[in-house]
Amino acid sequence: MQGEATRITLLVTQTLENINILYAVGGSLASSLHGIMRSTLDVDIVADMKLEHIQPLVAALSKEFYADDEMMKDAIEHHGSFNLIHYETAFKVDVFICKLRTFDQMQLARRRTSVIATDPEQSVYVVSPEDIVLAKLEWYRMGGEVSDRQWRDILGVLKTQAGELELDYLQKWARELSVADLLERALKEAK
Repeated sequence: MQGEATRITLLVTQTLENINILYAVGGSLASSLHGIMRSTLDVDIVADMKLEHIQPLVAALSKEFYADDEMMKDAIEHHGSFNLIHYETAFKVDVFICKLRTFDQMQLARRRTSVIATDPEQSVYVVSPEDIVLAKLEWYRMGGEVSDRQWRDILGVLKTQAGELELDYLQKWARELSVADLLERALKEAK
């Protein structure tokens, strides 16, 4: 990961951990960590935030980040998202409040640690390879199946993690999320 992006991601994730907010890094950072690295202009984090977490989070981050407590409150109440914007670099962290559907809950339950910095070694919680494939398949479908970047991310994870993925889990949830046809196509292309 690029130095500044790593530093900013660690600032946010360490704060989430200190406040005891369950989280997992997702999006292109997760697919890069599990697949083929690509640059990104932001970081996506899925978090199980509650209203009582808002003030401690704002207090901890407000010196270095634009953090709007009303936007956070709205995101929590509607299971939406909010942004944290690093003042110095304008690097954006998108925080998605974990939805109530089972798949979204599974992403947090199945998260893994991944090293994103060395010297000293530092880790963050990341969405599992299976769950990032499923999430990206769903985003690909919702985006009209035209995003080459999303598709390359999916194939990158499938190729890099070949033989390590829980295929039964992938196929079960692909059916549940109505992306089984896309998963089948991606698995064929990834061979």
